[in-house]
Amino acid sequence: MFELTNKTAVVTGAGSGIGKAVALTFARQGATVHVLDVHAQQAEQTVAEIREAGGQAFVQQCDVTKQQDVVELFQQIGTINILVNSAGISHIGKADTTTEADFERVYQVNVKGVYNCLYAAIPVMKRNGGGAILNMGSIAAVVGLPDRFAYSMSKGAVYAMTLSVAKDYLHDNIRCNSISPARVHTPFVDGFLAKNYPGQEAEMFQKLSKTQPIGRMGTPDEISKLILYLCSDEASFITGNDYPIDGGFIKLNN
Repeated sequence: MFELTNKTAVVTGAGSGIGKAVALTFARQGATVHVLDVHAQQAEQTVAEIREAGGQAFVQQCDVTKQQDVVELFQQIGTINILVNSAGISHIGKADTTTEADFERVYQVNVKGVYNCLYAAIPVMKRNGGGAILNMGSIAAVVGLPDRFAYSMSKGAVYAMTLSVAKDYLHDNIRCNSISPARVHTPFVDGFLAKNYPGQEAEMFQKLSKTQPIGRMGTPDEISKLILYLCSDEASFITGNDYPIDGGFIKLNN
């Protein structure tokens, strides 16, 4: 089950965190993975790990905010059966403390970056007879989180784009879903704690972990397993849905 042999996958933001875990998982299941990241060195590390394990992968340095670069790259890849839009950034701030520059920065990566990849990948998938798209959402799209104004905006847009794409390409055999993680222990979390709570990292890590009813953060590998399912042929009857993977945050946090 969940075999991806003879499938080509593009994973954005695959140099670290959830994107990296997805790339590694896809490769283990037989996919040829194009590891797309703005940071070439991180992408190279992911590809090295895949190849060491006997998988097939290629480094693709690309800034998802630049549409022409994305279009040219996807045309070069030629066959895309799976697209995972995992590249994203966060921001701490409320509506009246988020600067225009920070709002625009989040929008460019988290909204326009997803759009650019959809814009480039869908024509390729249509020529190839279909495909599966997975967008990285967040519980922030449906739950009010403190100090996450711009980030929540961006993930709400991702949710809406997911539904729109799923509806528009039903007859092109293109499926589109999203997932909504709660807090996941990635390098971003460690960097955030080190920057904002120096000397209190362990204490704050526990505090953040316990905001989820299950009592801990998720792991990138756990997230990658749900993504694997939704992008596999076993999920061929699923499109236009968002799947929380949140340790009970949305339904049990009251």
